[in-house]
Amino acid sequence: MLIYNSLTRKREEFVTNEPGKLSMYTCGPTVYHYAHIGNLRSYIMEDVLEKYFRYSGYDVTRVMNITDVGHLSSDGDTGEDKMLKGARREKKTVMEIAAHYTDAFFEDCKKLNIKKPDVIAPATSCIDEFIKVIEGLIEKGFAYEAGGNIYFDTSKLAQYYVFNDFKEEDLEVGVREGVEEDSNKRNKADFVLWFTKSKFDDQELKWDSPWGVGYPGWHIECSCISMKHLGERLDIHCGGIDNAFPHHTNEIAQSEAYVGHKWCNYWFHVHHLNTNSGKMSKSSGEFLTVSLLESKGYDPLAYRLFCLQSHYRKSLVFSYENLDNAVVAYNKTVARIVSLLEGEQGELDAAAFDEYKAKFCAALDNDLNTSLAITAVYDVLKAKISAATKLALIEDFDRVLGLDLVPAAKKIIDEKKAAEEAENADPFVREIKALIAERADAKKNKNYARADEIRNLLAEKGVTLIDTPQGTTFKIG
Repeated sequence: MLIYNSLTRKREEFVTNEPGKLSMYTCGPTVYHYAHIGNLRSYIMEDVLEKYFRYSGYDVTRVMNITDVGHLSSDGDTGEDKMLKGARREKKTVMEIAAHYTDAFFEDCKKLNIKKPDVIAPATSCIDEFIKVIEGLIEKGFAYEAGGNIYFDTSKLAQYYVFNDFKEEDLEVGVREGVEEDSNKRNKADFVLWFTKSKFDDQELKWDSPWGVGYPGWHIECSCISMKHLGERLDIHCGGIDNAFPHHTNEIAQSEAYVGHKWCNYWFHVHHLNTNSGKMSKSSGEFLTVSLLESKGYDPLAYRLFCLQSHYRKSLVFSYENLDNAVVAYNKTVARIVSLLEGEQGELDAAAFDEYKAKFCAALDNDLNTSLAITAVYDVLKAKISAATKLALIEDFDRVLGLDLVPAAKKIIDEKKAAEEAENADPFVREIKALIAERADAKKNKNYARADEIRNLLAEKGVTLIDTPQGTTFKIG
């Protein structure tokens, strides 16, 4: 498999640290509000990546954090904690806010067929690990205390800006929206590892530490949670492209300073979902959530297909028109599968199965090209192979794509059968169908007078007959 590594800015062959085993870390949500569908695009693409790794035979352990403390409203370690902001907004405690929005996040994931990670770790459950690593960084000379806070000293690194060729002057205070100068920092790029009460007296969640009562910074949590559950050598780290700087940059700085060697081999970044007016956010325009889409009549899996139709490293523009196109594509695909299930299925063609599976894998081996993987599904449906082979391939591909294509088709068939059974339980409907059958026999025997008599009789009862090449149907009223 070739995958684009954000760290090296090139596609590389994917090789794990330990053959057959794969450690995967994905940045989780800050649970102060509902996730919008832009956030969820990243989780959808990470889900496909994880499922393809498993499909390819890897023994995957995936870890995700839940940020329930420490994520400030500015990337510059300034402003209030987002969790505290949410608690004030809703007049609840921080932990009540965290519990509610954590549940809401995983409910959205369930609707989108996003698999739960093997390990889900709230930041508040790992305070001892944060303190241990921060103590280690101080001992190694990579961190210092100033103004009651503990900072990481970026000047001690040979290279800090690992994801882009940033110049120091490009990151002057004030360039990034909402960033205020912190006079405690020795260097502009330094970041907070631990805040104390000296600066944040209104913080609800605080813990004892060697440096005073306080709470951790946002960046330290992912490093520590990853190392706690996956060890000091990580195969792949995933997240949205907006986390590359400063969050992931800071993760690499503190992790490698602590362990003394390369920490993570591959970085997988999903690009933004935009609206016509720009990057999607919780504070501008219509707050687009899964629940909002459902309230407008959209199946969440149509949104999943919408995301899969584009490459994860391309910005994607959301509009209802674009989503409607995905709905049409999804419904057409399911309708074709309904036809396969209802018709003669024939025998499974093993050679054809292998041929089309190879095309599907080639698409995903090419830097997780989900657009081509979806095309592989359409190619199967158009192919001159048995229905049994098509169905087997669609079910196999859906282990990765997560679109529930065959289950959706079976649901339609079950609903159709239930409706027919309900109809047939009605004596009037049974009478209509008997007369339609008699009329068909009359026409077959060229007794057109009787056929017309039956049509007129039914018309008097308010029943309109509709003759089609597939047979006669009817409409009451």
